[in-house]
Amino acid sequence: MGAATDTATALDLADAIRPGDGVLWSQGTGEPRTLTEAFVRGLSAYPGVDLFLGGTFSETLADADLSEARVTVLGGAGANSRLAPPGGLAVLPCHVSTVPRLIESGAIRADVVLIQVAPADEEGFHNLGVIADYVHEAIGRARLVIAEVNERMPRTAGDTRVRADAIDRFVHSDRPLVSIRPPAPGPVEEAIAAHVAELVPDGATLQVGIGAVPNAILACLRGHRDLGLHSGAVGDELVGLVECGALTNARKRVDTGVAVAGALFGTERLYDFADGNPALAVRSLRHTHDPRTIASLGAFVAINGALEVDLTGQVNAETLGGRHVGAVGGQVDFVRAAMAAPEGVSAIAMPATGMRGAVSRIVGRLADGVVTTARSDADVVVTEHGAAHLRGRSLPERARRLIEIADPAFRDELTETARSLC
Repeated sequence: MGAATDTATALDLADAIRPGDGVLWSQGTGEPRTLTEAFVRGLSAYPGVDLFLGGTFSETLADADLSEARVTVLGGAGANSRLAPPGGLAVLPCHVSTVPRLIESGAIRADVVLIQVAPADEEGFHNLGVIADYVHEAIGRARLVIAEVNERMPRTAGDTRVRADAIDRFVHSDRPLVSIRPPAPGPVEEAIAAHVAELVPDGATLQVGIGAVPNAILACLRGHRDLGLHSGAVGDELVGLVECGALTNARKRVDTGVAVAGALFGTERLYDFADGNPALAVRSLRHTHDPRTIASLGAFVAINGALEVDLTGQVNAETLGGRHVGAVGGQVDFVRAAMAAPEGVSAIAMPATGMRGAVSRIVGRLADGVVTTARSDADVVVTEHGAAHLRGRSLPERARRLIEIADPAFRDELTETARSLC
């Protein structure tokens, strides 16, 4: 029996999703919103459904009554933080590199998988376009795969092809993809970027995320030459770096000449650039986060963010005031791979203060006791006040260097705290 085709207006998932099923859909910009909106409309028909979410950046679930569903998330990034019930988010605190194996083992359930693809090409393959990460593992585990075939999905190189016979049901759409436009960098972000840029030699391969600080960093690197990209999620600033000639991928030892990312989290500018572009590959987590692949890149510079860093170099990138607003994500995967790479550098970049200057983000102790990256993996921490090089440094020396890049208003207090810690 061939795959069924539904119309978007008549789409009803009640005959597809069973009560108690495990449901998973492509995260971020890959979210098939025609399908996820239908999922929300039919929630009452499948009580006890077990929903797994990566990063969510749409409003699909904003007003959904999820009281009879079990929702597990990878963290509080994007719109996920707004889904918290009174007891808090049910977070799976794992390295994102382990998600494919967790799906294959059944620890993350994927009975029904909802994906978004481009129309089939001349060979009959659909294309995941903006995201690959763990989608293929989910498809392989699913009882039922339902695809939204979106005319606006770009066709990208990499681990993005999906056989038509791997899909059980189709619904067609022609609507804009989820768009992620980070806030414009300000003076603080630009100052951070200038310090990070000093850590990046010409010919280095970069890993960088999305947001105001990453965008400022990429903009600050436009004077560099022969940079490469091997990253998780990337945003629009990638296009600017290519167009100015700074990012060529020419010196990469793996995927020479090709920028590699696991997900495109941007706007139409990025999607148009990616469409049919052989110089950009969207790859699975098994490639983007593979430590052996990354370490073989040589001068690999991993650039990640933090909510706070303590005086020993421990990083919290997950919680703030007891709330999950970030995630483990791929931070530790990339940090450790960078530390193992010849000429590798791991930079944690963040503003020195939060809450409009009311609190220091360099702290004596992590407030929630959450350690995302251990102090044994510390390398360089960057704020707008400079860069603290911690690799190979003792605890007292680390504290001294971190205090030097803290906001001046908090340095005396941190110095007093350091006396009892170190």
